[in-house]
Amino acid sequence: MLEVIILSIVQGITEFLPVSSSSHLILVSKFFSFNNESLTLDVSLHLGSLLAIIFYFRKDLLNFINNRVLFLKILISSIPVIIFGFLLIKLQLLDYLRNYKVIGWATIVFGVLLYLSDLIKVKKKFNGNFKFSTSLYIGLFQVLSLIPGVSRSGITITAARLFKFNRVDSAKISFLISIPILSAASLYNIKNLFITSSYQISLINILGVLFSFVCSYLTIKYFLYYISKFSLTVFVIYRIFLGSIILIYSYL
Repeated sequence: MLEVIILSIVQGITEFLPVSSSSHLILVSKFFSFNNESLTLDVSLHLGSLLAIIFYFRKDLLNFINNRVLFLKILISSIPVIIFGFLLIKLQLLDYLRNYKVIGWATIVFGVLLYLSDLIKVKKKFNGNFKFSTSLYIGLFQVLSLIPGVSRSGITITAARLFKFNRVDSAKISFLISIPILSAASLYNIKNLFITSSYQISLINILGVLFSFVCSYLTIKYFLYYISKFSLTVFVIYRIFLGSIILIYSYL
């Protein structure tokens, strides 16, 4: 149970920061030799993050009639990653990507890309500029997040910055388009819970969701505040440092 709580906290903190939650879950599991290191657990922890993002943006989401076009754009942006993610799972290819070298290189390379995109001067605001074509392009970038170390939040923020949205709006776009992805991941996990019909697993998952929700909500709140004042450089430095440590370990 302690393992799930720790991993839930890691998930909640890293899901919405541009540092890759999946890679941190893999690394923490390997480092502490957790028995719960599996794709199923990684997916289950996303439910808390999903509830947090829905609760944080509840006013925007409740205003469904006025935002029906926005909802459609969000769904469109999620189609590519859902299709590719489904194929990777069915073909059992995800495990080939879950290794130190892939995580290390992805952490560094896409950290540098995040830095370069953050240098772009702001020209667009979210309202009026988040078009259908833009949502699709950002959705295509999001496919890269299936590689551990890339970071779904990181690559979508990078894409939004490349389209010249400011940092806060880029993060908002990233958060909103995460809803269908987290929903799909959560449904996948719920299906597995019904298959196992295990009360113990259900209790563990409830605790995981709770811790993940609290950490995710606080992360969203303070991350948005931080990037309204400062650049994304601190996250880039962290990624390069972490990626370098991982690569040194993997090549020794």
